[in-house]
Amino acid sequence: MAEAGIGVDIVEIARMSRVLEKTPSFARKMFTEEEQRYCDQAPRRAAHYAARFAAREAVLKALGTGFAKGVGRKDVSVSRDDHGRPIAVLQGKALQIAQEQEIVEVALSLSLTSDLAVANAMAISDDARPRPKQQREDERARVARSFREARSILDELERVQDESLASLTGETLIEHGGSDETHSEL
Repeated sequence: MAEAGIGVDIVEIARMSRVLEKTPSFARKMFTEEEQRYCDQAPRRAAHYAARFAAREAVLKALGTGFAKGVGRKDVSVSRDDHGRPIAVLQGKALQIAQEQEIVEVALSLSLTSDLAVANAMAISDDARPRPKQQREDERARVARSFREARSILDELERVQDESLASLTGETLIEHGGSDETHSEL
């Protein structure tokens, strides 16, 4: 399908805070247990919930759907990789939609300000994924090429030098099967 979809969403942290206070079951209904553990231990609990809510919306926008087409509340969630970076986790209908679109990766970026949580998502198919740059020639091949070029230059300099010496001494340069021989003219 060779496409990439982009999605962005912004959530007001104060609004998420009010929702969490008024509806204590909201976090349990909307977020996975992993997300709840992470957010509940964070110093800015509402901010992290807001970022994860924004991430859901951004991912679904990148896939070209919202909470429609049978996508459930927990079909998109946020986890973290070994380095602590956020990663989108798809399951259920969201995963099915991504597979149908041949999406191989959903890149995710989360940002927080004092007031806002922002999420950016990019759904990438294998055909749309940037290709790695051509690998430079390895060091050994580069050195070998450099020596061949230097040898060629030295051979040319030696030839010019031999010709110059021959013209100064009156000798003639005769080539025999790849070896150079000089003969004196009498």
